Amino acid sequence: MSDSDHDREQGGGASPIYLDHHSTTPLDPRVLEAMLPYLREDFGNPASTTHVFGWRAEAAVEEARERIAQAISARPGEVIFTSGATESNNLALFGAFGSRGGGHLVSVETEHPAVLDPCRQLERSGTALSLLPVSSEGLIEAGAVEAALGDETRLVSVMAANNEIGVLQPIEAIGAICHRAGVLFHCDAAQAGGRIPLDVQASRIDLLSLSAHKFYGPRGVGLLYVRRGVALAPMILGGGQEQDRRSGTENVAGTVGMGLALATAQTEREDRVLTSSALRDRLIEGIEARVGGVIMTGHRERRLATNASFCFTDI
Repeated sequence: MSDSDHDREQGGGASPIYLDHHSTTPLDPRVLEAMLPYLREDFGNPASTTHVFGWRAEAAVEEARERIAQAISARPGEVIFTSGATESNNLALFGAFGSRGGGHLVSVETEHPAVLDPCRQLERSGTALSLLPVSSEGLIEAGAVEAALGDETRLVSVMAANNEIGVLQPIEAIGAICHRAGVLFHCDAAQAGGRIPLDVQASRIDLLSLSAHKFYGPRGVGLLYVRRGVALAPMILGGGQEQDRRSGTENVAGTVGMGLALATAQTEREDRVLTSSALRDRLIEGIEARVGGVIMTGHRERRLATNASFCFTDI
């Protein structure tokens, strides 16, 4: 390896700067500390209901469920633990339509592939699919969602915050439209969790997906909120865990970490938003003042405090 190749690999000798928090966030040390007992001495299986090791694990999972439910204004029994938002999105979409497909599904062209790919698979299985366009700023109008609804529409899926440009969609207005029409509303909130207030009751959300590693929790654990009364066919069968909706031994340490991470993000959100938005605005102003041919993508106001996104005309 040449010296120049080595310098490139090492970031030119300087410490690298991480600017990819939409991909993943570092684990909060407080979260790690809370998880460690369930990776060591309290290693039991929550499904082992005949001894104290299983009881302790089960109690930890249920405490995390209660914390998460409180953070999103849900009931504990409406929180289903998964491996992350990708699995949660798949469970929401395939679960709502079942193995036979059919009906009508409405979503948006700029959704994450974890939503778009299941949508297209459902389309191949006989479900009518409407993918709505967005404005030049990445926004979907609630009226466009309403206009797309029909007698066969079963579900609308719209993300809360875009994973590339940070745009915040009008999920409260969309939820109200879906509720009036008797259509299920699914929201991929992976990028919104811990960054904006999430209230499934106020927003009329029936299904909501989250990943712990987006808000300083561990990777490999997430959740699907399922409003009580919503019929959802399981994708993973086996031991009957998570109310028969997602079989498999629960990730106890992961759920504990997610519960604390989301509760902490909620408690500290105002301070985090103030800090992040000030840094974001300073970065935007600095780039626009110093760099020619720069175009900011997304809406300037309706965006996450943690997001700045640009295109450069000569690159």
